[in-house]
Amino acid sequence: MTTGSTSATTPEAVIRRAASLRDTLSRGFRDEAVRSLYAEASRIADRATVRDGARLDIDQRIDALVTSPILGLPIMALLLAIVFWLTVAGANVPSAMLAEGLFWIEGLGVRMFEAIGLPWWITGFVWNGVYRGLAWVVSVMLPPMAIFFPMFTILEDLGYLPRVAFNLDFLFRRAGAHGKQALSMAMGFGCNAAGVIATRVIDSPRERLVAILTNNFVPCNGRYPTLIMLATIFVGAAFPPAFASFAAAGAVMAVVLIGVGVTLVVSWALSRTILKGEASAFTLELPPYRRPGILRIIYTSLIDRTLFVLWRAMLTAAPAGAVIWILANVHVGGASIAQHTADALGPLGHAIGLDGAVLLAYIIAIPANEIVVPTLMMIYLGTGMMTDVTSFEDLRRVLVDENGWTMLTAVNLMLFSLLHNPCATTILTIYKETLSARWATIGALMPLGLAFIVTFLVATIWRLVA
Repeated sequence: MTTGSTSATTPEAVIRRAASLRDTLSRGFRDEAVRSLYAEASRIADRATVRDGARLDIDQRIDALVTSPILGLPIMALLLAIVFWLTVAGANVPSAMLAEGLFWIEGLGVRMFEAIGLPWWITGFVWNGVYRGLAWVVSVMLPPMAIFFPMFTILEDLGYLPRVAFNLDFLFRRAGAHGKQALSMAMGFGCNAAGVIATRVIDSPRERLVAILTNNFVPCNGRYPTLIMLATIFVGAAFPPAFASFAAAGAVMAVVLIGVGVTLVVSWALSRTILKGEASAFTLELPPYRRPGILRIIYTSLIDRTLFVLWRAMLTAAPAGAVIWILANVHVGGASIAQHTADALGPLGHAIGLDGAVLLAYIIAIPANEIVVPTLMMIYLGTGMMTDVTSFEDLRRVLVDENGWTMLTAVNLMLFSLLHNPCATTILTIYKETLSARWATIGALMPLGLAFIVTFLVATIWRLVA
């Protein structure tokens, strides 16, 4: 063999030649190659095995519906709406009961500290600050997660979640992402930190990173209270009482769909810029439908997911409660630090259709989104601790009549709540999953920048049109 022919067949030469030919392949070449391999494997399996025809027929009949190009996505959306409704509606009563019990303990602790003669600031810092921050997070997070995660695990055990990834693969593939990102996105509806952990099912490091950085764009249960409050006060109130709840639920579902759309758009942008690369072929064998395992559901949903995420949230909520109490109770020039800070943030808040109190509430609530509404009420009402207004009528009075909120404020706050930076628990989880401070920083600042850009554009256009 001559020297020239030898150099042309070296591994390096073969790799260079393959790289030059890669761009000439058709867009669907990899999918076609995988499809042909599986077709051949199926043909060989059919010749070599005997199957239970009845069982196969049942599975195929179900898959004909849930993976149908026409019915697959509507069925998936209907199931998501049912899970979402059960989570929100079912969590209200236990959340209120849990909050009542935890705040009863707070009152008992305050009386005990006062009885032994401790200074007011120690009592306030410990019970009205640190403890109340923990109580809000536990009462708001625990019931929804205890409902959402078991239902999610049931769908997982049934074998339906791989069908979700199959249905959404074509959308994520066009965005340069992976079809399994649909699974981590669905987990993000319960908790974005859990959604980030769920990206472990994606084998490609690049596509897993895309899924990690975009999981924040689906609202977690910590953002539901804000979204539901705004939808009820501003959207539901515009409809007759008989249709108010449906209109409010529709508004929340619209925000969820916007979040899914933003996830796809940002995934597309990342896959063509800082995470540029080729989408890997999505080979997924749909498992047979099976009966869910009760023990697995209990362990996976309650211990491995609910308690794990709740513990991380509590670790970040305790310092947040302390900071809130200090800002509200240290006065300078006749006003609290919280009020001074809200006033300073006022011009920036107005530029994006909000106000300084909202921005301060979100700064304080970085450890946990659950405390946004009570923190906002604390700033508006001038109380020295996080405050909850129990009725929507009182909320509307405080927000609209006393602080001048408009429909623009509500729309932009819903958008800001959807797009802003993830909570501290999720940021910490991003760092632990990527082992990179750089990606954790990008995961925190990229959504925040997008939130400011979107709300600024909406506010500017709204004011020009109005």
